[in-house]
Amino acid sequence: MTYAKILGTGSYLPAKTLSNHDLAKIVDTSDEWITTRTGIKTRHIAADNEKCSDLAVAAAQNALEAAGVDAAEIDLIVVATSTPDMQFPATATIVQQKLGISGCPAFDVQAVCAGFMYAITTANAYIKSGMAKKALVIGADVFSRIMDWTDRRTCVLFGDGAGAVVLGASDEPGILHSKLLADGNYGYLLQTPGWIANGAVCGTPFLQMDGPGVFKFAVKALAKVAEDVIAEAGLTPEQIDWLVPHQANYRILESTAKHLKLGMEKVVLTVQDHGNTSAASIPLALDWGVRHGSIQRGHTLLLEGIGGGFAWGAVLVKY
Repeated sequence: MTYAKILGTGSYLPAKTLSNHDLAKIVDTSDEWITTRTGIKTRHIAADNEKCSDLAVAAAQNALEAAGVDAAEIDLIVVATSTPDMQFPATATIVQQKLGISGCPAFDVQAVCAGFMYAITTANAYIKSGMAKKALVIGADVFSRIMDWTDRRTCVLFGDGAGAVVLGASDEPGILHSKLLADGNYGYLLQTPGWIANGAVCGTPFLQMDGPGVFKFAVKALAKVAEDVIAEAGLTPEQIDWLVPHQANYRILESTAKHLKLGMEKVVLTVQDHGNTSAASIPLALDWGVRHGSIQRGHTLLLEGIGGGFAWGAVLVKY
């Protein structure tokens, strides 16, 4: 049987940081207000000349180096993003060009903060079916570009970044099981309702969120999908070495871990330093865990996240 195994991980964070104290100078908030409600202390902000594809390429290059794979060996590129370089072509094709790759399929996946779950599940299906042997899966977002910096309910939450993994065909277990879900009935709770028409932006181009509504749904949905994917794989929560969650809010992460009866020492936490980087959040946390020596080969990982749509999911990985 052919599995898709993670061969290497990589990430990239813009050089500029924006702390809670910095934010307090531009909007009515405070370090105490943000920290107690979200766990976030700082976040990274892309430079004016940095595009989503630039962040994605940097993360991809780090992942390729870690995997010991040459870019020419990649035969599939999937980029999860909600903040593409442009309306089209797909950011994945721009990444493909910048990496010097040609010919292989390259496309974007749009599931907001759950995008990496959708992207890695798609790449897994390609590899298991024999349609690809080495895939580059990237989550990259520049949410700073869609923030209303006068709205303290949203601008304090998000940051920019990119994370990537190289998947390779293997006869050893890699991606064990995944489960993806969506319910468009809740789209109004988290959206950026603007669109381009006749050379102008129609509607609002800024992210809008019903914080309490998102929190209430996310806590229940993430606990349920995490529980389901573990059970469907024939495992128990006790067999999970690391929970690698979407870094949206410390209280949501804590709630999911508690539901699974996992101590917080088994949760990879980067929310304090990165904020919510949307599709980049999970691969950023994964790479952090790998590079800091927490995540080791042979560990069983549970990746899970939820984003606007609503779209959510979980992926069980033998690293």
